[in-house]
Amino acid sequence: MFTKLGRFVVHNPWKVIAAWVIAAIAVVAFAPTLADVTNKDQASFLPDSYESVQAQKLGADAFGQTNDATASIVIKRTDGGVLTAADQAKATELASKITAAKIERVTGAVTGPQAVSPNKQVQLVSVGLKGLPDEQPVLDAVQHVRDLTGPAMADSGLQYGVTGDAALFLDNQDAFNNAFIVVGIATLVLIVGLLLFIYRSPVAALLPILTVGLVSAIAPGLIALAAKAFDLQVTQDLQTILTVVLYGVGTDYILFLLFRYRERLRAGEQPKEALVHATARVSEVIVSAAGAIVVAFSALLLAVFGGFKSLGPGLAIAVAVMAFAAITLIPAVVSLLGPKVFWPSKSWQKTPKGATFKRLGRFTARRPAVVALVSGGVMVLLALGTLGMKVDYDAFSQLPKDTESGRAVKDLQAGFPAGALSPTTVYVKSTDGTPLDAAELTSYAGKLAKVDGVGSVLPAAPDGSPALLNPDKSVAQINVVLADPPYTKAALDLVDGPLRDAAHADAPAGTTTLLGGVSASYTDIRDANSRDLLVIFPVAGGLIAIILALLLRSLLAPLVLMLAVVLSFFSTTGATVLVFQGAAGHPGVTFSLPIMLYLFVVAIGTDYNILMIARLREEAERGTDPREAADLAIEHGGPSVAAAGLILAGTFSSLMLAGMALLTEMGFSVAAGIVISAFLMSIFLVPSVTALLGHRAWWPRKLKIETPSTEDRTLERVG
Repeated sequence: MFTKLGRFVVHNPWKVIAAWVIAAIAVVAFAPTLADVTNKDQASFLPDSYESVQAQKLGADAFGQTNDATASIVIKRTDGGVLTAADQAKATELASKITAAKIERVTGAVTGPQAVSPNKQVQLVSVGLKGLPDEQPVLDAVQHVRDLTGPAMADSGLQYGVTGDAALFLDNQDAFNNAFIVVGIATLVLIVGLLLFIYRSPVAALLPILTVGLVSAIAPGLIALAAKAFDLQVTQDLQTILTVVLYGVGTDYILFLLFRYRERLRAGEQPKEALVHATARVSEVIVSAAGAIVVAFSALLLAVFGGFKSLGPGLAIAVAVMAFAAITLIPAVVSLLGPKVFWPSKSWQKTPKGATFKRLGRFTARRPAVVALVSGGVMVLLALGTLGMKVDYDAFSQLPKDTESGRAVKDLQAGFPAGALSPTTVYVKSTDGTPLDAAELTSYAGKLAKVDGVGSVLPAAPDGSPALLNPDKSVAQINVVLADPPYTKAALDLVDGPLRDAAHADAPAGTTTLLGGVSASYTDIRDANSRDLLVIFPVAGGLIAIILALLLRSLLAPLVLMLAVVLSFFSTTGATVLVFQGAAGHPGVTFSLPIMLYLFVVAIGTDYNILMIARLREEAERGTDPREAADLAIEHGGPSVAAAGLILAGTFSSLMLAGMALLTEMGFSVAAGIVISAFLMSIFLVPSVTALLGHRAWWPRKLKIETPSTEDRTLERVG
């Protein structure tokens, strides 16, 4: 099948290229954009079965509350002193100016003595907003408030910062937009630079830019179409990750083809026939490798957390499109260029003498046990770092350190409990039809205030009582301020433990309680994340193992590969923990990192395993001795694996330039995982273990030894 496909593409290049161009124009012209289906609110990705979601719905039904955004201006003296009467009057004047400005989506601004902290070092100006915190008009309104506040506070001896959920989203949006630009530029520079180094050819260096650029125009539209068709939400980090995945994976597939094409040319084949043979051989590897990535990403559909569920299909679609381009569009372009794809270099005409990978292959063939022990031992030592892994859910820590919302939260803590901007809401609902008793609710609120870790219970009703009742007195709302910032582990543990226990156990008779708010939402996200890790890991691993078994028509070889892949995952996780929790002093790794790392390292890293094991099988089918097969596989497959791994690792490492903790951790960890997968695992561990197993590696399959042509025998040592 792949031979027929390769022959058609190579001999009809203009038809193939035209079909791709027409498809790109159609998708760009008629498909929606990713921005149309992007959701920035992590809590909205939770299903209705979680308590925080039920609490939000109860609040909306009982009090007519919506998810309207909030903004708070945190004001303090630049010298850190106590706010004077004149300072407080300046804050009141600012609130009046904001209200008088009649900014679109701003309902008003208020402050007063009750908004001054007990130590009189901080004062809050509360700004009402109409709309969801991730709506662009609301974000524009926050920016207008910032623009107005700056001149109003000039030369006053006061410093300010606008924070709150909408301000956090605004800073997130700016950070992600900047990250997208930085990562895009860095990715292109890395790919072009590394390909120039490998091939000494500007043509080969620009090939991924042009072809992957065309795919990048198609994939987002197809993802958006799928999101609308199946009512999927898309996270805001998809666009940045998508750029890296498409260019990284696409460049890998191009390298696989060009290395095999050059190998055939060096063996003396004519350009067209060499490309047909290269496309046929590499297409099987690319389809299998892409299939492993697609099924691994698709396994995210089993997640209960919508952020994972939506990210997986989007990346799966992009990789599937890229794989199809790799076996059609790219060979078509190379068919038109022929050997000029390597211009002006002449190195494609002869095999270099004394090649590094030839020496590595020969050493592995002579000492497979030593190579397996050393490469496997290094991976095991790195994996030990996983034992100390902690998980961080702090959204503020993901932002660059100099964002206004982040600075304002730190200023707030000089006078108020850290959780003042995002209190945890306790809803009390009557279950026996009896109106709630105000005195019982006051007593109940007092018990909540005594829970260790609670900063205070805020007055909720106009008379200063802690409970706000709905008109028929069937539901009450109590706002609990935590001593710790709402996203921290301490806050999540408090809400998920002592506070929730007290809220349920001490509730008045004949009532039921629900906890809502940011901290409650993130405790549910944490629970969903833990559940998803337990479900998705084995499912994704099992699906990849099935693909490997189908490719190799063997059971033992896929088992060996999957054990190596699992070891590479724990090695990468351990290295990440050692760098970020150990050296950098982070409180933990970002909560979404383990599952993202598993999918990227296991799925994309499997590409290299598939390329290497396919070459080992190819040599075994020729009747080559297992140790010599390892020698030849490393000699011929090693350069392409090393080059592809180096480029993909460099591509992901560009995420470290984004200035955000999530992307920095992801960039380092995935880059480290790719290096471990490509070099330690694919080039050393897999060939050495296969050499030690011998023909048993292909059990229960009995290899049918092919009778190689003279040309193929020549290719073994010349290519």
